[in-house]
Amino acid sequence: MTSATDQPRPGSFGRDVQGRIYRKGVFGRRPAVPTNPAELERRGLAAMSREARGYVATGAGMGSTMAANRAAFDRWRLVPRLARDVSARDTSVELFGRRHPSPFLAAPIGVLELAHPAGDLAVARAARAAGVPMIISSQASYAMESIAAQLGDTERWFQLYWSSEDAVVESFVRRAERIGCGAIVVTLDTMVLSWRTLDLDNAFLPFALGMGIAQYTSDPAFRALVSERVASGASGERTTARPTPAAVRSLVRLAREHPGGFRENLTSRVPRASVETFLDVFSRTTLTWSDLAWLRERTRLPILVKGLQHPDDARAALEHGVDGIIVSNHGGRQLDGALGSLDALPGVVEATAGRVPVLFDSGLRCAADAFKALALGAAAVCIGRPYMYGLALAGEEGAREVFDGFRAEFDITMAVAGVTGVDDIGPDSLTADGILAGWS
Repeated sequence: MTSATDQPRPGSFGRDVQGRIYRKGVFGRRPAVPTNPAELERRGLAAMSREARGYVATGAGMGSTMAANRAAFDRWRLVPRLARDVSARDTSVELFGRRHPSPFLAAPIGVLELAHPAGDLAVARAARAAGVPMIISSQASYAMESIAAQLGDTERWFQLYWSSEDAVVESFVRRAERIGCGAIVVTLDTMVLSWRTLDLDNAFLPFALGMGIAQYTSDPAFRALVSERVASGASGERTTARPTPAAVRSLVRLAREHPGGFRENLTSRVPRASVETFLDVFSRTTLTWSDLAWLRERTRLPILVKGLQHPDDARAALEHGVDGIIVSNHGGRQLDGALGSLDALPGVVEATAGRVPVLFDSGLRCAADAFKALALGAAAVCIGRPYMYGLALAGEEGAREVFDGFRAEFDITMAVAGVTGVDDIGPDSLTADGILAGWS
């Protein structure tokens, strides 16, 4: 952890973080995680198990959407403006009436325990220390109440996968309100899980082992469904076949993941019934725009929708009263062959015409990426896989260094690009073809 004396001074975040790293280098101390994005990814994935590595690294189908995300960033180039006074820089942004020190949020990532046992709790502590708002996942490895306790006063939103059971959706939203969430983020692009080849080749779905379903097993509405399932005798098939070693390992893992005592869980039907119930109620494939009215009746929190790519969907979202939009293709994990998220951003921004904030997600790997997304109209950007790589390498400290690194590099990028505030970042900071109008 960084001590109070190590905290960067206001207005010089990038320089101070950079200088702190170099000063520690004099004594032979290096960062806990690589600052190079490619090396961070390589080492972060290498630190995970084969199954975890597959789950984190895989995209839908051939992975072409993941490639499209990166290609979209590469098509845009930054155009620095020189001889400007950039001695005082303001990296802060305002979202829904609250000002945050940087344009970064921690994107919702499920099953963080695949990277580190402390999972969401470690990320929450890192986000709190770095001043980065956290979007708590429906598929977290810890209950939202426990995550909120680690966040302290740090801004938190709740990401909602819309269950087929209204009672579970309503219960999730009430709990999110009670823990002080500032918004509800409805993910629309995961009504079904995509064809994820590495997971399929590993025959690995973490939820089937009770991983990443802590929001559900801690929820009274969901537990009532489980109790009904157990009482009806529909808690899973019984078999007299001799169990395989893999089946025994799965049973042990499930007993460890489920709340309660390990020995009790080994002989109880509840853990398996919880998994089966989750698999049954996880998503609602019948969800339409009109369902947002039902959600609006149940919360006063701002409602954002995540996963939009088409301008017409943005217009439909506005017509149905959303308060914000997150342009995303789920990090390339849902639809193979989709356009890069950055390619979708300008059309959505134009369609919203400034009526609601448009945030950006998918493919972000460095501060220059964030700068490009902001220049194309994003109000803020969400960091995803990079902080999970940091978590895998060094737990809370690793995630914290990733958050601090993004903030520091962004501050320095602003200075070098010749801007002093996020509002100064616009289309004139970019070129799409490497040639500016008027150049010969």
